[in-house]
Amino acid sequence: MSATTAGILTGRQNDGPAASPRRARAEAVACAVTLTVAGSAGAAALVVAYRLAEWGSGGEFAWFWTGMLVFTLPAVFWAVRRSSGARLRLAVLIGYACFTYLPKLLRNPAGPLFHDEYAHWGQSHDILLDGRLFEQNPIVRVIGDYPGLHATVASLASLTGLGVWHAALLVLLVAHVLLVLGVAALTAQLWPDPRVAAAAACAYSLNSSFLFFDTQLGYESLAITILVWALTAAVRAVRAGDIPSRLGWSGLTLLLAVTVTATHHLTAIWLTGVLGLLALSLSLHCLADRSLIAATRTGWALTSVTASVVAVWMSAVSPRTDDYLDPYLGRALTQFGGVAGGGQSGRTLFSQSVAPWWEQDAAFAAPGFALLALAGAAVLWWRSRHVAEPLTRAAVAAMLLLGLLYFPATLLILTPSGAEGARRSWAFSYLGLAVAAAPLIVALVDRFHRTAGPALLASCAVVLVGNTAAGMNPSYRFPGPPVFGSDTRASTPEVLAAANWLRTTQGRGARLVADRYTGLIFGSYGEQEPATGSVTFPAYDLYRIPPGRPVPAAVLEQLRSWRFEYLVVDRRMAEQVPDIKIYFETNEPIPHDGKPGFTRAQLAKFDTLPWLIKVYDGPHVAIYRFDFARLGKRAHGGIR
Repeated sequence: MSATTAGILTGRQNDGPAASPRRARAEAVACAVTLTVAGSAGAAALVVAYRLAEWGSGGEFAWFWTGMLVFTLPAVFWAVRRSSGARLRLAVLIGYACFTYLPKLLRNPAGPLFHDEYAHWGQSHDILLDGRLFEQNPIVRVIGDYPGLHATVASLASLTGLGVWHAALLVLLVAHVLLVLGVAALTAQLWPDPRVAAAAACAYSLNSSFLFFDTQLGYESLAITILVWALTAAVRAVRAGDIPSRLGWSGLTLLLAVTVTATHHLTAIWLTGVLGLLALSLSLHCLADRSLIAATRTGWALTSVTASVVAVWMSAVSPRTDDYLDPYLGRALTQFGGVAGGGQSGRTLFSQSVAPWWEQDAAFAAPGFALLALAGAAVLWWRSRHVAEPLTRAAVAAMLLLGLLYFPATLLILTPSGAEGARRSWAFSYLGLAVAAAPLIVALVDRFHRTAGPALLASCAVVLVGNTAAGMNPSYRFPGPPVFGSDTRASTPEVLAAANWLRTTQGRGARLVADRYTGLIFGSYGEQEPATGSVTFPAYDLYRIPPGRPVPAAVLEQLRSWRFEYLVVDRRMAEQVPDIKIYFETNEPIPHDGKPGFTRAQLAKFDTLPWLIKVYDGPHVAIYRFDFARLGKRAHGGIR
């Protein structure tokens, strides 16, 4: 480990002339008091924001951002301040990482809430119960092929006696802290000034995934931390001056690459791509500086082996990954072409959003700030190209290219299918933005210390607010009353009671057909195996068929041959429009025109079909058991 990296993590890095012990202690006390008061006030404001949202009183957005910024801005100030010592800076970064985990922790401290959390919680719970890896997940079909997170959570729960959810919270908190420190350590490999490393960590925390998406119980939340440390080890490997050191750091890089690959498909692909960018940049710079030959060879070797690991895993362990990922990009590009051609494939940003105007304006302004930062970083890189250390020059060029990917992904947010992929890409491309722009931030503070500091803090506030607003809907960020068709509010007492009844009376692991929202609860808390429909298994056709019309024979054959046992019907599908405009899955052939996609008769017809037996009936949720032996019998009774 270089002296710079050791300094940022252990406090052995000098920040210039050493401050007197008395002055250093006074600054540490002032920082501790300031951030303790700010953290307490910020946490209290977050609690008030969530309570206001839960009661429907209004004002939650203002309270939330007041709570966030009252701590974030002074923390950034102390982290980038010239006179802050290395130990103080490290403490501030750790405190900042812990505080920025609070919004998600306070949002759902007791159990899963986001869509993917139900799947990952259920997968971890099943591993703890059964001890089997690589089991298919009923909610997100590929996550069973990537057991890194689930095995970690289940192992911790088994060793400590914690529940699965609380073991997951501990894993996620540690990963979040290590992510912030990892960005600082990666940046410290390139510049000797530890303020640049701190600035990079703070700048990265402004990305849209940082507060909510990469703090949820999801495989990216762990994998992205491993990616950052893998890149740190890779830079150290290409920088190594002797063969043993190069082999040691390369071995660590590949070990982390294997860990990423076993944890999350998309992060593994991004790791391969970033290593490829680094190797490509080293190759181009090697044409003018032959001292980079060894570094270039190391970069390409790491890229090649990592790509091979990812390819072998996806072909041998998870061949379904390509089919899982491909439709998102393919449909997004088709829809983007329709938007460019004047078609109707696009989506209106913040359509019917309850976010305040200033959040929406900040969301539109944030990419502009990112563009200015990247352009300024590119100019600074170009002007220093003759004086910068060769490997740093090449690595920064790779980070600039990585940051540049943020902007085409931002355009994909205009397409319904591309929006999800765009949001998920920002956590990776923002790493390039943060690392490349960090020396620009410090340079501006040093040159225009009277005006640049306040201006940068204000920009930090705008970008943090805007990116978070663009990356996560208010229903994910704030609690509220039950809303039909919202992933975060699907766990109503009625649906939970129905799922618990089925598990208690019929056991675990039953295959059933359900809509997206009851499927989340039955597949996690209910411990069943729901199917919510797809192009190859159009289970939603069961619900769409009018009374008196026969169910397609192909669908019936799939239900029978795949041994489905139950059908779950939520009658709210005929009464309300889903909050996120999806009943079953994103590509469903169901009209979304502001009216319910089903009629009461379509859902009541199941009472008359002889091969369905109603075994549970609640105010809105009914459960039917399939009796395929009675197929072909005449329907009985009328619509009840």
